Amino acid sequence: MEAMEQALGHQFANRDLLLEALTHRSAVSGRDPRRGKRAQGPKGTGSNERLEFIGDRVLGLLMAEWLFEQYPMEQEGALGPRHAHLVSRPVLAEIADDIRLSSALRISPHEEAAGIRRLSSIRADAMEALLGALYLDAGLEPARQVVRKQWGSRIDNQARPHKEPKTLLQEYLLSQGLPLPKYELLAAEGPSHAPVFRVAVQARGLTGRGEAGSKRVAESAAAIDLLKLLGQDVAS
Repeated sequence: MEAMEQALGHQFANRDLLLEALTHRSAVSGRDPRRGKRAQGPKGTGSNERLEFIGDRVLGLLMAEWLFEQYPMEQEGALGPRHAHLVSRPVLAEIADDIRLSSALRISPHEEAAGIRRLSSIRADAMEALLGALYLDAGLEPARQVVRKQWGSRIDNQARPHKEPKTLLQEYLLSQGLPLPKYELLAAEGPSHAPVFRVAVQARGLTGRGEAGSKRVAESAAAIDLLKLLGQDVAS
């Protein structure tokens, strides 16, 4: 908890909020320690799921505000893709890694052994929960400071509105008068809580490959791989 406060630059007045933000639902025993009975209440009570809900909205608002200031000449059609990218699961997971959030999470031994601490979805959800806890503890301004510090380089590097790799690949092929790419699911493996999807995409006699915890992200990774093979810049 101290490490997270240092990373955020904020000391919590209500440290129970921080503890809840760092608690995965698997770590909630569901028992009332005072009575030795199973606690009454919805499944997941005491975990970071509720804070994730509000943190998602806080991040969305603060990012929309920031983009509105940063790009005064852009309209909704350009601001929307930028926003969608910056609040996306992969970016949230990267931010979580930057502040070493994963190592601070409370996870049950069973799920720990299954490797869920490494999942991008777990790290991204915890990052949203952390922002939610920060907002409830101190309001928008401290949350705004964290967002602008942690997302700063990503805002600066967006020279043009972000486009998903699949969109970039499709636009490139159409501009060359070529058929649309064909995606193929090669494999779907692993347990339900930690699946692995392997996808291939073909165009112009070349094949790009991608692997991720969801089919959509695996398709994006395959599109990036193929774009690189085609000699295209995918840094946008």
